[in-house]
Amino acid sequence: MAVDPNAAPKPATIYEVARRAGVSHQTVSRYLRNMGPFRPGTKERVEQAIRELNYRPNAAARTMRTRRTGILTVILPSQVNAFPTSTLAAAAEVAHECGYYMEISVLEGSAQDRARHATELIQSGRVEGVLSLSALPGMAERPQGPDAAALTILDHFDDNLRGIGPLTDASIMREIVKTLADLGHQHLLHIAGPRDWTSACARHRVFEEAVREFGLISEGVVGGGWAPEVGYQAVSELDPRSPVTAVIAANDYVAMGAMRAAYDRGWQVPARLSITGWDDLDTGRYATPSLSTVAVDREGQGRQAMRRLIALVRGEEPPSPEPLVNRLILRESTGPRLHELPGRT
Repeated sequence: MAVDPNAAPKPATIYEVARRAGVSHQTVSRYLRNMGPFRPGTKERVEQAIRELNYRPNAAARTMRTRRTGILTVILPSQVNAFPTSTLAAAAEVAHECGYYMEISVLEGSAQDRARHATELIQSGRVEGVLSLSALPGMAERPQGPDAAALTILDHFDDNLRGIGPLTDASIMREIVKTLADLGHQHLLHIAGPRDWTSACARHRVFEEAVREFGLISEGVVGGGWAPEVGYQAVSELDPRSPVTAVIAANDYVAMGAMRAAYDRGWQVPARLSITGWDDLDTGRYATPSLSTVAVDREGQGRQAMRRLIALVRGEEPPSPEPLVNRLILRESTGPRLHELPGRT
C-alpha cells in the first residue's frame, strides 16, 4: 500500500517514550502523573524523550482507564469586577508544576445558583478538583471521593471578588503612619477607597487610630473610589496653603492620580508632598518618582489554595496555611517633611 506523504505522522506512544528513555512504561506513566520520587537522571531522560518524540498523553484514554482527567477548575462568580490576576497566575503555576491543567469557569447567577452549578461540575467526572474563590452556600471543603471531585473554598473574596478575611488586614497602615511621623510629617490626608469595601473601611479605621496614637493631625478622609481621578481630584482641591505634607492613598491607582495632581500644581513629590499607595502595581515601580506602596501577597494566596486542593485530590494531608503578610515598600515618593512649607511661616 502506498504511503500518503501528506498524512500526519502517527503520534508517539508511551511505550516509544519508555524505549527512548531506557525505562519501563510504568515509570513514564508515574512521571506523567507526577508520582515520584525517581532515580537520579530518570526524570531528565523521560523529559528528553518526550521532547524528542513530541509525545502528548491521550487524555481521553487515561480518563477511561484511571478515572483521572488531570484538570482542576477555578470558579469565579459571574459579577466579576476586579479579576484576581496574580492569585490565579500563582495557582496555575502550582497546578502546572504538579502535572495538572487549570481552567477557569465563571458561573452565572446568585450564590445559590453558583453552588448548584459547582455541585454539577464536581459530580461531572470531568475534573479532579474545584477551587472556588467565593463562598458556596451549603457547601464545604471535601477530599476527592470515588465519584466526585475534591473541593477547596478560598474564603478571601466576596461574591463580587472584593477582598474579605485576610485581604482586609490593614494593620500595616499603622506602620505607614508611624514612618511618616518619624520623617517629621504631622498633617496627613487619607484618600480612601469605596465605603462598601471591607478593606477600604479597615484602612480608614486604622488610619484614624494611628493618627491619634502618634499625636498627629488628620486633615480629613476623602475620596471613595479606586480610580486615578479620585486621587487627582483630592489633591487638586487642597488649599494652596494646606498644611498637608503626606497623603496615604487607598491604592496605587489613586496614588498615581494624586502624584499627577501634585505635578500639575507645581508641588514636588516628595519635597512638598509625600505619597504612598497600596498593592505594589508594576507601573508604580517605574513612575517618576517611583511610588511607595504596600505589597500584598496575593501570589502566596493562590499558591496556598492550589496546593491545598491538590493535596485533597491526591488523598494527602493538606499543608498548614501560612499567614499572608503585607509589606511596606518605601520608594522615591516618600521623604522627610520640609521644615518650612511654601507660603507658610
